[in-house]
Amino acid sequence: MSTIESSMGEYEISTIDLTDDRYEVKQSIIRNKYAVSDSTDTVVLRGKQKMFKMKEEFPFVTGDGEEAFTVKAGGILDVAGNYAITDAGTGEEVVVLDEDFSLFVENWTIRDPDTGAALATIRSKSKLNSVLRHLSTIANLIPNKYEIFDANDQHVGDIRGQFSLRDTYTVTIDDASSVPREAVIAAACVLDALENH
Repeated sequence: MSTIESSMGEYEISTIDLTDDRYEVKQSIIRNKYAVSDSTDTVVLRGKQKMFKMKEEFPFVTGDGEEAFTVKAGGILDVAGNYAITDAGTGEEVVVLDEDFSLFVENWTIRDPDTGAALATIRSKSKLNSVLRHLSTIANLIPNKYEIFDANDQHVGDIRGQFSLRDTYTVTIDDASSVPREAVIAAACVLDALENH
């Protein structure tokens, strides 16, 4: 195991083991509720936005219904802020998702919760689509595509939206040795909801 791989171990979520290279994230038609399936079409995670909360909160459970982790806004009614991913097994913050708010791009940085060091970045592939999504809700019907980069700005994966009645994203990880896989999957689950609230 390389030094990079062992250092990524500290960002793992104790309640889940996401070792697949491809996951599909499907949103429910009615509200911000998600199911995450692996490449064998087995549901490995489920999550939904808690309603009527001052701070946005997305608790996730495993495919068996056990508590996995929670994604929670750092500030009240966060518009452009950070969202902590907390391990349900340890109660510790694993990483922080930090949005670089801009009209022209949709970028998210996955950071160390203590040092703030960047571990990975998720960037929208289309600036035009990003602008349209911020200006009109109709543009949200156009599936967005993102690229995942490690801390050294090397491409390690993609998140691809699909045309569908409900938002569906395929998350592909080409090389997860230098990024926290669970955090990237969690980010993919809430990305759509956070950018459309």
